[in-house]
Amino acid sequence: MGGFFGTVSKAQCVTDLFYGTDYNSHLGTRRGGMATYDAEKKQFTRSIHNLESTYFRTKFEDELNKFVGNSGIGIISDTDAQPIIINSHLGRFAIVTVAKIQNMDELEAELLSRNMHFAELSSGKTNQTELVALLIIQGKTFVEGIENVYNRIKGSCSMLLLTEDGIIAARDKWGRTPIVIGRKEGAYAASSESSSFPNLDYEIHSYLGPGEIVRLCADGVEQLRKPNEQMQVCSFLWVYYGFPTSCYEDRNVEEVRFLSGLKMGQTDTSEVDCACGIPDSGVGMALGYAEGKGVPYHRAIAKYTPTWPRSFTPSRQELRNLVAKMKLIPNRSMLQGKRLLFCDDSIVRGTQLRDNVKVLYECGAREVHIRIACPPLIYACPFIGFTASRSNLELITRRIIKELEGDENKNLEKYARTGSPEYEKLVDIIRQRFGLNSLKFNTLETLVESIGLPKCKLCTHCFDGTGCF
Repeated sequence: MGGFFGTVSKAQCVTDLFYGTDYNSHLGTRRGGMATYDAEKKQFTRSIHNLESTYFRTKFEDELNKFVGNSGIGIISDTDAQPIIINSHLGRFAIVTVAKIQNMDELEAELLSRNMHFAELSSGKTNQTELVALLIIQGKTFVEGIENVYNRIKGSCSMLLLTEDGIIAARDKWGRTPIVIGRKEGAYAASSESSSFPNLDYEIHSYLGPGEIVRLCADGVEQLRKPNEQMQVCSFLWVYYGFPTSCYEDRNVEEVRFLSGLKMGQTDTSEVDCACGIPDSGVGMALGYAEGKGVPYHRAIAKYTPTWPRSFTPSRQELRNLVAKMKLIPNRSMLQGKRLLFCDDSIVRGTQLRDNVKVLYECGAREVHIRIACPPLIYACPFIGFTASRSNLELITRRIIKELEGDENKNLEKYARTGSPEYEKLVDIIRQRFGLNSLKFNTLETLVESIGLPKCKLCTHCFDGTGCF
């Protein structure tokens, strides 16, 4: 996926830019970049680093003194190297995007046929942020150009543009990825995560609506395009991606996780000794489950954070499996002889669950029950860069459906419907494969109710296959 941060200030902005961008580290793992604009010298400064073997702060700390200016943008991304700096008839600007473009090849071929060129190749492929920039400069204004992006791409694209007179923030046409505006004396900021704001003394000013475009200056925010009425913000933000203190659409991530666990605990009939959360995203749900069920919350698994933060996620699957195991340390004293119920955010491939359950039994757990914060993931996401589900057969659910039906695409709507015979069989096969005493997924209705937005304003494609380009 990815997360960005931009700020315009009456003072030098590099400190806020550096730390604000760093607070998006849990959203991306591959590339980090920052750009500032010095109005006195009329000069852009840019730096991009690979983050696959280290952290954002480590790469950028020693070069902060080279960034000068009162405005800047930064990103931590799972995709291409960015920011990109462009000189065009609209003026000079730097751009960062959080995007997933399904029709890249089609758009690339069209632009090349019109004698345009791509200079920022990433691993031999067209850099999608550069493609977005080329679509923008086809407009007579920045707004017209961004609307061209909205109309041409299939997928999603939210962006920040650092121009010579401020920052333009534009949220995806369907609002699948968020942009939050922050404010403090003498400065405004835009971020993917509101958790970037408190320690930098910003307070939430507003949430951009789907397709909304604004210009940020040090003394205010100017709306350039009104938001669309229709919205499909990604529901998985509250399940997994979001940092606990962040808010999207004024709905706090931890509160949503707690409520979903509470509702499940109030109706669950399993007999267990305690509830535990698998760090980090399962903890909020487990605390809610414990309260709803009336059992104590125990920390039977702890996350080792000094060298294994959540943001450290290698690109290769075999290394991801190792990191997932190394980050979590079981507490044998809290496990022995207990009937344990663990809450987790989701089951994607099933690799982490398999390894975790094996360790729990080896440490003396009497019973292991698993509760999942969302419904089974049946469909890979075509709308945002959810790297864990790039293809359907990476999902354990689709592999099992293929075994049962001979075709991974057959009867999907039946397997996605809670309580159907197909759904019950799918869940029980997963339970058996991991040796669980019980396994339950939250229903889509409970997840939607916990988020507190109408179903029509949420993208739930990965659960039920619905969603619009």
